[in-house]
Amino acid sequence: MIYEKGFTYYFDENACEKCGGKCCTGESGYIFLSLDEMRALASFFSLSLDEFKDKYCIKVGLRYSLKEKSYERGLACIFFDSASKKCSVYEYRPKQCRTFPFWDYFKTHKKELEKECIGVHF
Repeated sequence: MIYEKGFTYYFDENACEKCGGKCCTGESGYIFLSLDEMRALASFFSLSLDEFKDKYCIKVGLRYSLKEKSYERGLACIFFDSASKKCSVYEYRPKQCRTFPFWDYFKTHKKELEKECIGVHF
């Protein structure tokens, strides 16, 4: 179980095995990356930073977000492996992914979080 200070719920990471990647799939959304995160992923793929951005990112204002791909009746992160239902770059996933479900947004949107994550317990 994972507890995070300031949150009224906890997260059972073992639920991920049964989930099927709901946090990586569904409606469109942005997965923003820092420069360091892009560099790490570029290195993982043996790409230059520019090659990585061109292949895997979209520019949103002054920031970069991972591209999405079609998946079932919605979308998925470009790095979601539809066969295993897991992240294909798990060790290099962005902070935004690493900190889920402990986002300030979910402090006031608990019903939405309940629908998205079976590992959350109030």
